Amino acid sequence: MLAALIEKIRLKFWLRDQYRNEKLRAYFRERYRIDVGYYSYGCFDRWRMTGPIRVGRYCSIANSVRSVPINHPYDAMTTHPALYERKFGVVDEDISWDEVLVIEDDVWIAHNVVILPGCKHIGRGAIIGAGAIVTRNVAPYSIMVGNPARRLRDRFEPEMIEALEASRWWEMDARQLRDLVQDRPDLVFHPTVGAIRGWVDKRGAAEARVVSRP
Repeated sequence: MLAALIEKIRLKFWLRDQYRNEKLRAYFRERYRIDVGYYSYGCFDRWRMTGPIRVGRYCSIANSVRSVPINHPYDAMTTHPALYERKFGVVDEDISWDEVLVIEDDVWIAHNVVILPGCKHIGRGAIIGAGAIVTRNVAPYSIMVGNPARRLRDRFEPEMIEALEASRWWEMDARQLRDLVQDRPDLVFHPTVGAIRGWVDKRGAAEARVVSRP
């Protein structure tokens, strides 16, 4: 009882900085197979977001999102979880599953979204609108809405997506992102293909100079 209380207090303390806290990430990764990248939030709940899950960086997941890793056995005699949860005394072991739900970087999943077992991959930069029921994989940078979720449109044109992918901006830490916002707010808030490519070229040239120094 005391151990459970201490664990609850520890988790509450860690969650105050869920964007960066490494202890929180290690705890969920090792205990529940929930692996969360830096600056992502809304994923640290083993009941709503059942592992195995791998979440990238800078993801925004509402605290009412739920993932469903398996369906009830509709082709069995009964759909009741007594057939796969040992707590009912019918089976000796809980059913286990190993297929990972992958949520790539910079994904925004709005309130009351349900991710069903048919979806095992949500691509980088995707947006899933409030209340959507996701039944299949989601392509990168697509905006999904409805029940079942359907593609409304893409966030950007293909050329912009290519430029963003080449930039790999999500690998920056928060300090680096802040510096970029301070230096080039136009590039961050209103990106264009030319601006992104120019920034990538400039950064690449700077890195090359550092490497070439004796």
